[in-house]
Amino acid sequence: MQGRHGLGSSARIHQCIRRSLAASLASTALAVPYLAAVQAAGEAPASTQIAIGNISMVSDYRFRGISQTFKEPALQGGIDYSHASGGYLGTWASNVYGGTNASGLGVNYFNGDMEWEFYGGYKWKTFKGVILDAGLLYYWYPGAKWAVPTQDKYNSTEVYLGAAWNWLTVKYSYALSDYFGMKTDTMGGVCGINSSAVPTATCMPVNAGSSKGSSYLDIGVNYDLGDKLILVGHIGHASVRRYSPMSYTDWKIGVTKEWAGLTWGASYIDTDAKADVYRTAKIEATGPKVRDTSNGTLVLSVRKTF
Repeated sequence: MQGRHGLGSSARIHQCIRRSLAASLASTALAVPYLAAVQAAGEAPASTQIAIGNISMVSDYRFRGISQTFKEPALQGGIDYSHASGGYLGTWASNVYGGTNASGLGVNYFNGDMEWEFYGGYKWKTFKGVILDAGLLYYWYPGAKWAVPTQDKYNSTEVYLGAAWNWLTVKYSYALSDYFGMKTDTMGGVCGINSSAVPTATCMPVNAGSSKGSSYLDIGVNYDLGDKLILVGHIGHASVRRYSPMSYTDWKIGVTKEWAGLTWGASYIDTDAKADVYRTAKIEATGPKVRDTSNGTLVLSVRKTF
């Protein structure tokens, strides 16, 4: 069963469930850079201003549990600036799967292969050491446009509110725009694919409309085990408005360790997402190469902060 845009868009489905790590590194074995930066600023003297840069290599860029790189490695980096007043700004970027050879199936960004994020916000301390954090995050995919006549972009904007206490964090993100370009023109009637890239019976509503108002709830744990070894855990739920087959829960468990001036990480990440709507296909000379970008995997990472 094909969607209204045919097989070419039938598994573009997943490209819309995406990011915030540094905001995005929260979905890998690493902690969220911007949150770490603003926390540091809050504990500094009133006159202090802090700039923190980071660069990372990960074996798979997982955003909210879903691979954005066809289950292949990614180079990522960013910089965060925080002020003692509680305000902060930052930017972060990563390669993603896409380009002119992208088939339009699953998670890919046609004519683009980069995700670039810009964010800013304010954090403040409240009772009993609880830190609140509110901000705005913009996802930009330079040159990338949906492979449909309307040429819609994947760019997306979210507002978020978070809270941190000791080793526990909670964050809620809300989409102010179409969720990574999801609307009737790009996703109406689109169906998932099986392991042979054949459309399945799991399809989006034909006239669903805008996905504005989609949300993501993230609960995280960063527990110090001593000797610079950190236990990291996470559970999150993506609720995609008007496109319910794409909603799912993801989770992560792993550790990070500081050694030789670097932060090394290993995490197991998995989801309960519908496999057919999160499969991705790469068209090759011998036929489509299909991967399930939502199933469980071990993500390895190494990060340098400067």
